[in-house]
Parts: sequence; structure tokens; C-alpha cells
Amino acid sequence: MTRALAVVGAWRQIGGVPVLRGLTLNVAAGECRALVGMNGAGKTTALRAMLGMLRLDRGEVRLLGQDVRSERREIWREIGCLVETPLCYPELTARENLRAAADLRGADRASAASRCARFAEVLGLSPWMDVPARRLSLGSRQKVGILAALAHRPRLVLLDEPTNALDPLAVVGLREILGELTTEGTAVLVTGHHLDQIARLGGQVDVLHRGRVVETISPEGTDLERAFFDAVLAAERAHGEERRT
Repeated sequence: MTRALAVVGAWRQIGGVPVLRGLTLNVAAGECRALVGMNGAGKTTALRAMLGMLRLDRGEVRLLGQDVRSERREIWREIGCLVETPLCYPELTARENLRAAADLRGADRASAASRCARFAEVLGLSPWMDVPARRLSLGSRQKVGILAALAHRPRLVLLDEPTNALDPLAVVGLREILGELTTEGTAVLVTGHHLDQIARLGGQVDVLHRGRVVETISPEGTDLERAFFDAVLAAERAHGEERRT
């Protein structure tokens, strides 16, 4: 199995407080995984570390087989990401923002435009493609951010809270798009705290608590909410016992 993303023993403190505590996580080519945790579990910090936006105190991150600390810039042409909030130039239309995102990654303009137009139709963004970003709703800007992460046909995609502000039909559309990507062999990692929405996007669900994965659950035939909270409570009890010893 080819690992498109490999995180091994990742530790990171912020302000003297451990945020990542030995995080280990793998995503294979053609796989979509969900990383789910409560607010403050370390999801966004983990993604920022995976993308080299934040240095680890200890541990390693490899993207498509390459250490994230490498100076080989070409690797970023094969990675798509949406972290925290979608980046949109307010004076540019949705279409122009997507063209700029594709150009920055060296993608073929015609191919990227065709891909974005098709995905925009799936997400319900098509009527707003020629509207300046400053006039778009939060949900429409989120759709632009998602498409910007996918326009250049990346081999690895990392999406932080991708369902934020999306309407129900767009969430279903996103699920369809991610299914197509994994069929093509793309590796996808999505994070969030809206358990039901995020879990349905991924084949396996990794439960993040206090900066490490404490359980992996399958969304099929599972009471997701019960499984999630059982894992979190068990981890919290173990943490309390560690502090007492």
C-alpha cells in the first residue's frame, strides 16, 4: 500500500502546552480518511504541521514519500489543501480565483477550467462563478476554497472542516467529488468536529483527542456518536490516570 501521507510520532507544544502528543497517521493513495475530534483536539494544528506551516518539536511528516521539510518545491504542485478559511481575493470573481489557484500550481488552464466547471455544477456554485468573491455568501466562498484545492488535479488533498457553511445538497455533492477523487487514486484527508457529516466523507474515521489518535472506527453499521464518545471518554480516563501516577 502506497502511503501518500505519513505522520509518525508528531509532537508540538504551543505556549508550553502540548497540542500534538505523538500523533501517528497514514493515508494511502486512493483512500479517504476522516480525522474527527472535539474543539481543541489538535486537528488544525495537525494539518498545519502536515503542510509544513508549523514545525514539529519531534516526529516526522512525509508527503508523497518526501519529508515535508525538504526544499523540493515541486511537491506542492501535487498537493491541494484548504485550512481554516478559504483564501479568496475579494475583487476577483469565483472563476478568476480558481484560475489563479491553478496557475500558482502550474496546472494547464483549459484542463483546470473544465474540472472546476464540472465540480462547480456538482456543488451548486455554477450560477455564482462570475460574481466577485466579496459578494459571495460564506457557503459559496467555501465552495471556491474546495475547488481551489482540487483544480490542479492533486495526488494528495487535505481539507480542514470542508463542510463548514455548506448546504445539504453541497455536502452530498462533496461526497460525490471525493468518491471520484479516490477512484482516480487521490489520497484525501478531511477533518472536522461535525461528526456525522465528516465521518460520511471518509472510509475510516480516526478519533483525535489531546493531540493523538485514540481510536479508528468504521462509519458502516456503526453508531458513530456512541463510538466517538466512548473513545474520547476512555482516552480522557486514561489521561487522568497518567496524571495521577
